[in-house]
Amino acid sequence: MAAIETKGEEKTAGMALLVVASAAGTTFEWYDFFLYVPLTVIIAKVFFAGLNDAAAYIFALLSFAAGFATRPLGALIFGRIGDRLGRKATFLITIVLMGAATFLVGLLPGYAQMGVVSPVLFIALRMLQGIALGGEWGGAAVYIGEHAPPNRRGYFTSWIGTSAAFGLGGALVVVLAVRTGFGEADFNAWAWRIPFLLSAILLGISIWIRMTLSESPVFKRLREEGERSTAPYAEAFGRWSNLKNVLIALCTMMVAQGAVWYCAFFYCQAFLEKIIKVSPPQVNAILIGIVACSAPMYVFFGWLSDKLGRKWVMAGGMILATAALWPGFHLITQYGNPGLAEASRTSPVVVTADPASCALQFDPVGKTQFRSSCDIAKTVLTNAGVSYRNVPAPAGTLASVQIGGQVIPSVDGLALKPPALKAAKAGVEARLKAALKAAGYPEKADPNRTQPWGVFFVMLVFTIGATALYGPQAACLVELFPARVRYTALSLPYHIGTGWVGGFLPAIAYAMVTASGDIYFGLWYPIVATVFAILCTILFLPETRGRDVNL
Repeated sequence: MAAIETKGEEKTAGMALLVVASAAGTTFEWYDFFLYVPLTVIIAKVFFAGLNDAAAYIFALLSFAAGFATRPLGALIFGRIGDRLGRKATFLITIVLMGAATFLVGLLPGYAQMGVVSPVLFIALRMLQGIALGGEWGGAAVYIGEHAPPNRRGYFTSWIGTSAAFGLGGALVVVLAVRTGFGEADFNAWAWRIPFLLSAILLGISIWIRMTLSESPVFKRLREEGERSTAPYAEAFGRWSNLKNVLIALCTMMVAQGAVWYCAFFYCQAFLEKIIKVSPPQVNAILIGIVACSAPMYVFFGWLSDKLGRKWVMAGGMILATAALWPGFHLITQYGNPGLAEASRTSPVVVTADPASCALQFDPVGKTQFRSSCDIAKTVLTNAGVSYRNVPAPAGTLASVQIGGQVIPSVDGLALKPPALKAAKAGVEARLKAALKAAGYPEKADPNRTQPWGVFFVMLVFTIGATALYGPQAACLVELFPARVRYTALSLPYHIGTGWVGGFLPAIAYAMVTASGDIYFGLWYPIVATVFAILCTILFLPETRGRDVNL
């Protein structure tokens, strides 16, 4: 009996070391990938300085999304390598690519030094990171899931979620430490590069960690018995039994993962900092607290899925997050910038204009000049982060902006030459800003009035939903697919869901805000996506708990 207990303890200790080694390397990769979250505003100014403020910020968000866009490509490349050559070798390739690309971003000259070449190279490096990460998460999930005992698979694989939390938290802590240590002026000028350059140290540690790992026992058996797939793509996506599960995984947990998790951890940051204009240090501090709280939640919900099953734990997370988004973001405005919330209630802004003269306030190439009276007025309001209501006017009417009881006419710049247009825009901006100030609209959130604990607890509700979804997810995906093509089959839907649905969420949601004039309009993106995922989960996702991963 004692010998059996000792053997069981040794197996548990071995699993713990394996999980720590796998999660630590994944943490460093997430650190590299998530550095862009607290640095989006600075990246917009450094690499996209040739665009106006709104376009530069959207381009910075799109460059963040570019890394996500290439993740499915990385999933296909490294999924095949993982299914053909092994799980361990894939880990080493992905970590080297990620670390090298991140280090090079820290050395890359900005737009002022290289012109348009700078953002092109920046986006290329970001895409390389996405390719690397496309092979990372699936490898970690498969590797741990194939080692874990069936009755604790949810618990052990949930530690992959904590690696994302530690990676994001590490990025936020390092950025906050460097920002505080060097001061805002030096940080904005050059010290923002330090967190990227530190990735060289993390790369060395990660390679050493990955070298200590042994191959997955399931893959060893496949190799020894000659059962490895010779055509992972054809087998994973050409056989209906596997393709059906790929589509189910994508339309259920992965669409929800992209919408819920990336809204909770990324769009919240953009909303706080860019739209309601809470100070970056306060935003960083709140996010650090949220990420720290999220780490044990992944493990709890992974453990809970071993007891109750994967499907309903994840569905519960989706439902909670979806129900909380609309009221939650209104509360975030109330707590984060009370002055803005008060002014919006007492002095609502109304733009009266000929609809035919109003363009979408979304300029992804930075070339639109926004010359009409409607566009000039809306550009000022968009950059100020002010919600407004649109009222149609007869054709040819000069646009005007009503702020409370005051009406400010815009100007028509269609026939003006550039110097006169610039002066006209400046005049409208000055009049509108003065009227907004008189009506109580703050230029930025007052740090003395911001209630960070209120923002924190609202975001904590989002986080509970996100971690309930993410915690059991790796185990469910590993159990859903056969061993021969598991790496390829689970990686693709994961990275389409998180990479395309989630990665593009901040940019698309912000563009929806600028196009509509409503600071909450972007929430329809994650709400509609998650409602779709909830329905698909209830109707089509099977319960996978306890399945044999050797098959």
